[in-house]
Amino acid sequence: MIDAKLVSSTVEETKKLGREFSQKLSAGVLVAISGPLGSGKTVLIQGICEGLGVKQLVTSPSFIIINEYPAEKFRVYHFDLYRLKSVQELINLGYEEYFYGNGICLVEWAEKARELLPDDRIEIHLKILSENQREITIQEWLRHPAGKRKPK
Repeated sequence: MIDAKLVSSTVEETKKLGREFSQKLSAGVLVAISGPLGSGKTVLIQGICEGLGVKQLVTSPSFIIINEYPAEKFRVYHFDLYRLKSVQELINLGYEEYFYGNGICLVEWAEKARELLPDDRIEIHLKILSENQREITIQEWLRHPAGKRKPK
């Protein structure tokens, strides 16, 4: 069970937290990430991807919704739903293949598609405390026995 509340004071600290957090992830996990604009969601994801062994530059896929990265053990799917107009856009992309597949899904602005998210997921919320400080809350949702993840 993952359940933590952390405070980061620098971009490098946030990336380091992401690298450390990545070591707890396994294939098939979806991480739903929320927080206001500028709170460090993409920076955290960059750290997670570094920790998973992604070698290419990790940028937010704001205009194309999803970036796919090969990692050491599996694929990483980085969604940015900031510009999502409706959940139908995700449905048209075949979200189930990603959300319920064997890769790791990192979903920024996850609250925009909450009804499509698996019940079994990890949620991370970033909160701006000050110009430099961010509160990062990590909570794992375990509602079904392992291996029983199904699309809604």
